[in-house]
Parts: sequence; structure tokens; C-alpha cells
Amino acid sequence: MKTIKFILIVTLAVVATSIFSGCSKYVDAELEGEEFTEGTDYSKHNNMVLPLVGTYAEFNNTEWENFPLISVRGDDVNAGGLGDQQDYAETDSYNYNKDYWMYNSLFQNFYKKMFTAHSAMEQVELYKLNGANATLADQYIAEAKVLNAWWLFQLSRTWGSLLIPTSPNPSDLFVTPLSTKDEVMQYISDRMDEAISKLPAARPNERADIPGGVTKYTALAMKALANLELKNYQAVAEATGEIINSGKFQLESDFYELFKIKGKLNNENIWEMQYSDLGQGSGDNFGYLYAFFGPQGWTPAVTGAADGWGFYEPSLKYIKFMLDRNETVRLETTVIFTNRGITELKTDPAYSTLPSWISNTTRSGDVFNDYARAMFASGKHYLPSNQLTPGRTDYGTNKNFTAIRYAEILLMYAEALTQGANGSAGSADNAVNLVRARAGLSTLSGVTNDQVMDEKFAELGMEWGTRYFDMVRLGRYNDLSYAGRTFSADKIFLPYPQNQVDQLPNLKQ
Repeated sequence: MKTIKFILIVTLAVVATSIFSGCSKYVDAELEGEEFTEGTDYSKHNNMVLPLVGTYAEFNNTEWENFPLISVRGDDVNAGGLGDQQDYAETDSYNYNKDYWMYNSLFQNFYKKMFTAHSAMEQVELYKLNGANATLADQYIAEAKVLNAWWLFQLSRTWGSLLIPTSPNPSDLFVTPLSTKDEVMQYISDRMDEAISKLPAARPNERADIPGGVTKYTALAMKALANLELKNYQAVAEATGEIINSGKFQLESDFYELFKIKGKLNNENIWEMQYSDLGQGSGDNFGYLYAFFGPQGWTPAVTGAADGWGFYEPSLKYIKFMLDRNETVRLETTVIFTNRGITELKTDPAYSTLPSWISNTTRSGDVFNDYARAMFASGKHYLPSNQLTPGRTDYGTNKNFTAIRYAEILLMYAEALTQGANGSAGSADNAVNLVRARAGLSTLSGVTNDQVMDEKFAELGMEWGTRYFDMVRLGRYNDLSYAGRTFSADKIFLPYPQNQVDQLPNLKQ
């Protein structure tokens, strides 16, 4: 166990520096073939884990610009204004520029990661052919399939039709046919069916070899997500129902702390990107660049804690929706207020009197001052300054980044049932009410699909573009037409980055 933890940290050390390259990170290099296996001695079976660890490092090394681009288009979130990323703000308003560097970066970064996953699968297979433990090799290959599925899933939701890589050789993409979004999602579902039986039936935080690593339930969650995009609601109900019936996962009782240090490897988390400052106030620090989400100016409870860039804010629409529901802990956790934002809210007569707890000071004592780019900040991407390791000052550093959590599984299960699927893990009411009880809300009876979608809006706001992709899938375009924006079917997918179209002929289709 100690060996694997050490390998993970060392591998992260090699790749983590690319996270911190700032707004100038414009990736425009061509995809180039790499020789991954030269000189490897496949008779050294103890090294079989190394290709897999490298793939996990790629997962944890998700570049800072990727999540904001994936998630900025919902009616729960706005791009912070008055910045040097105008095309990012335009993307939030459904005005797309195929030459924008973020488009190319996301596309290329995730394809490179998929090539790493396919290389890991091939290398592990070679260890297996050279006498390594076959059961363990099959597990490692299954883990790489799930990691690969994550990147493919995010790209297909963003661009629709894709070139599905099936080898570690990027040059194969020159002859790979374009697959439709439905074909991509079915491919993901089929690969998860191959992986599920090969993976440990445990929570990720129960794994002693690779703590937080992929398990059977991660693969089931990916299968559910892919089938949700396909509107195969029975498959969604079956996959999520199996996760629920396992009894392995529980909702964290303290929603506020779920997104802080207490949330790291929490029993609610089905998958998360892991970061660490190693508990030291100086030296190596493996972290995500949360500055993107932070305020441009604050008065932290811990003097010296750095602020951020102010590029990601909850929308007024989302805040008013939450106020109308009498939300408390979920609103407090998801939205951080400034005085300017509070004043703007009060200009609407319906919100002229706000709950007394709403303030520009968090419960952790950090004061969010007015700043130019935004009126609110994302609380789910905020780490209180008093939870920073003494000596560390970077905004949010040492905080993990959640990818999939149990609350989403419960709500997907309920959604599938309200769309006509049969479930084996209780009623839609029970699933929704578990989530509502944690939020301090009353129970519902006979929940409808609209009520489930409202619950997803409240629970999953600011997370991975869930709201946007839900509304697109359900054809609820009016919900995405808000605050001067107009959404239509031709705006669902981003245009392929021109850099990639110039290199990959099949994208021209």
C-alpha cells in the first residue's frame, strides 16, 4: 500500500507543473505518436501497475481550463466578466469561436489522456502475456477503460460526434471514422459492461492499493451517465440501482464540509481527482488551480491566503431559484455572496428582504469583498482559508475535485423511474427524499420528473455542466434562454477546434 501511494505522488510530481501555466496555456501542437513500450521488461511483474498509475496521474492532472469550458453553459453558472477571456464569456452566451484556445486545449488534452489509457491497457496486456497475475492484469485494464470512458464521455457531451481512439497511436485518428454521439455513448456503456465484473466491489476509499481508485461502482456510474445521454432509462435504473443496493455509499451529513477537506475520499464520493500538499507547509504541492474560481479580492480569516481570478459565478437565476425553495445549506455551500451581489438581488422587489444569514462573510470567517468580474463566487470550489495547511497560501490548494458523487446517483435513479423505468432500489420518492432530507427540506410524495430535475438543479449546481446537459437532453431550451441569452438546437455542441479540423480530415464531416 505504501509503495503505491509513493508511486502516485512521484508520478504526479512529473506532470503537475502543466497545471500552473496560467491563462497563456495555448496548446496548439499536433498530436504526435509516442513509443510507450520501448525498453520495458515485462517479466518484472511488480511494475505492471506503473502504466495504470500514469493514467491515474493524467486524471488527477486535469488542466485547469478543461472543467470551466465543460461546465460554463448552464443556467446555474455565468462566466465572470471584464476579463481577458472574452471568448470564454461568449461561450457562456452560446456564441462560439472555433479558434478559441480553450476549445483546442480541452479537445487535445483529453485525447492525449485517452492515448495514455490505451497505452496502459496494451502494456498491462504484455505483462499478462509474460506471466503476470492474470486477474490483477484484467483489473488494471478495466480501470484504464473507466478512466478512458470519463474523457470520452466529457468530449462527446461537448462536441457530439467524435473519433473514438482504440489504440495509443494518435495517427490512427487519420483513418478513424466519425462516430455519432449516440454511438460514442453506447461504446462507453459496452466498455463498462466489460469492466464491471473485473473491478473490486468496494468504495474507492476502501481500496488499500490505490486509495480513491476506480471500482465496480465507478464503472456502473459511468454506464449510468452514458445511458442517461442515450435516454435508455431502464439501463440507468439498473446501473444506479446496483450502486444503491450495494449499501456502500452514504450521503455526507454536512453538505457544507463535503466540498472542503472533510470531503476528501468521503463515503459519498464515487470518483474524485486527488490533490495533496503532503501535510507540509512548504515543498511539493500537487494541486488544482482553484484560483480560476476565487474572488479577485477578499479578506481571508487567515492573513496571506491568496485570492483568485473571478471567472466563474453562480447565476442570479440559480440564486433566486434556491431562495424560492427556502434553501439554506445548499445555497450557502454553492453560492458565496459579495455586498454588490446582495444589493443587485435586492433590486428585484421579490427579493428585497433576504434571509438574515446571507452575508459576504462565510461561516468560516472569510470576507468576500466586491470585485469587478463577478457578484458571486462558487462555494463548491472554495476552501476556507482556515483549512489551508499552515504555510500554504494558494486559493483552494489541497482540496480534491469531485467528479461523481452518490447524490447524483440517487437523483439519476429517481429520474429514470419518473421516465418509466422499473427500479430495484426503492421508489423515486425515497431516492429524492434522501437528498432533500440532507438539505433540510420536507419530503415529497409522488415525485414527478420536473421535481426530480429541480432537485438536480439545486443539488448539482456548478458541477460539471450537469444542468446544461440535462436541459439539452430533455429539449428544455427555454430554461437555457435566460438573462439575455437565446438558446437553440444548433447551439448544443461546440464547433470542433479549427486546429484539429485542419489536422484530422474526418472532422470536416
